[in-house]
Amino acid sequence: MSDELDLLRAADPVRADAGPWRDRPLDARAERGLNRLLHSRRTRQAGRRLALRAEAAVLVLVAVLAFTLSDAGSRPAAAAPVALAPHAGTRPVPLADIVRRAEARARTAGTADGPHRGSHLQSWYLSMESGPDAAPPVTVPEERITRWNADGSGSELVVATDPRHPGRPVIHDDDGHWRTVSYGKVLHRKTYPAGSEARHSGPAGGTEPPTDPVALRAHLASLYGGVDGIRTTSQLLAALSSYRQEWTPGPRETAAIDRLLAAAEGLRPAGAVTDRLGRRGQAYVHEGLDGPSRATRQMVILDPRTGELLGLEDTFTKDQPDFKVKAGAVVSYEAWMP
Repeated sequence: MSDELDLLRAADPVRADAGPWRDRPLDARAERGLNRLLHSRRTRQAGRRLALRAEAAVLVLVAVLAFTLSDAGSRPAAAAPVALAPHAGTRPVPLADIVRRAEARARTAGTADGPHRGSHLQSWYLSMESGPDAAPPVTVPEERITRWNADGSGSELVVATDPRHPGRPVIHDDDGHWRTVSYGKVLHRKTYPAGSEARHSGPAGGTEPPTDPVALRAHLASLYGGVDGIRTTSQLLAALSSYRQEWTPGPRETAAIDRLLAAAEGLRPAGAVTDRLGRRGQAYVHEGLDGPSRATRQMVILDPRTGELLGLEDTFTKDQPDFKVKAGAVVSYEAWMP
């Protein structure tokens, strides 16, 4: 439990007597980050050791709860990416069609096509400050690769990259101090010897995720759903994000994910979209009504041929004057790669 407390202390957003978070509950985004944090067993050690899901949780908490940042007056502002919009005139593809294609692909998958532990992620998280002297919001873009091998050896890599603006400087969080670093700078690199995976496997314990949709939902609820499990579509999407940070699904797992999405309440097809890595996908949108703010839109992007999860985007649907953020600003974006 001390590890989780250390992470919570590191993520302390504001003084107890200041800001809009005084005497009010966390909103859905904060609860999502807190659930991830509390269900992670990884730790940060000496300097900056990547704890994949735990660190992602801290970043999400940073994005929503607004770190009281040092050096705020000297750091440059980085505009938030524009929310993705479906292409005009494109026909939305029902999720049932995606499910059929994913299941057909799963039926032809071989034994070597199973999931592998680890992930490859491009992420953008919006950091905000509140108050009259608050600095403008900034977006923190990173690329993370985590891989584990059959003998339990592995590696973790974090690089400062933003494919929207290759070559430009990138804002980087250095333990609460915001710095401009060069594009492509290695922020963290770690290799682990054989047998290390068991010590870094988190609550999943290295168990492969189920390929049955009902069992998969129970699996997600147990590991990432918090005290109340998974009751809403917002909670399901948050759990899928955590799941994808630990596992890269194979065709059978992908089909199960698509089944869950097809059964999710309020997730509607929105048409074709080009994601932030230039890939063509189909967008499915959910209006996030969890928590007090009730002011986020969640977009799921799927590969229409394979059903693979390409990305998740959260945007504000209402102005957030306390944080100098307008409606339509991207709160977070995660783009997944093989």
